[in-house]
Amino acid sequence: MDGNGRWAKQRFLPRIAGHRRGVETVRSTVRACVEHGVEYLTLFAFSSENWRRPPDEVSFLMQLFIAALEQEVAKLHENGVRFKAIGDLSRFEGPLRQLVADAEKLTADNKRLTLTIAANYGGRWDVMQAVRRMLAEKPQLAANFTEQDLAPYLSAAYAPEPDLFIRTGGEKRISNFLLWQLAYSELYFTDTLWPDFDNAAFNAAIASYQQRERRFGRTSDQLREDSAAHAARHADAS
Repeated sequence: MDGNGRWAKQRFLPRIAGHRRGVETVRSTVRACVEHGVEYLTLFAFSSENWRRPPDEVSFLMQLFIAALEQEVAKLHENGVRFKAIGDLSRFEGPLRQLVADAEKLTADNKRLTLTIAANYGGRWDVMQAVRRMLAEKPQLAANFTEQDLAPYLSAAYAPEPDLFIRTGGEKRISNFLLWQLAYSELYFTDTLWPDFDNAAFNAAIASYQQRERRFGRTSDQLREDSAAHAARHADAS
């Protein structure tokens, strides 16, 4: 969700004004996902590299996270949204960690949409912590393990790998986000700054995705053959 600071600068506002506006965009994006039937939405809210930002800005972001949890979790629950957080939360203060735990517990059984917030998260960290956890639990795998062995220990193991990655703000890089999980995702980059990422921008991203052909190593002819076979089976079943 890139571009909050630049959005504020363009309007001669402090950077924190951009972050406040960015929270509003989170709300509208969650609504859009529910309306489109999207089942999983993961937002990169605070990377492990963001600690390098000015201390005042980091402190404000922490307070904004707390305020958002206090104000939004009950609404998420009412609308059937499950809340999850991934990342190294140990660096956050106790009250924030407790709010996250409470939100996850309250919404655990909701099925409409799983909203994941990546906070103090990094893709390399994710892979490293998964390896450590796996070997601690199954040391016999140290000499030889597979992707299938490691996958359950990744922080977002409860979710399918993303179909679509969206990066706002004009930068064309992944920036250490879900490195393992994005291996086969479609990538979409837009110059739109996050606070301006409205329904029209969201729809444009979805439309771009719908024009892609998801082959996963196969040919277009194979996909067409599989589709025809599936349609035939469905017709027979009917």
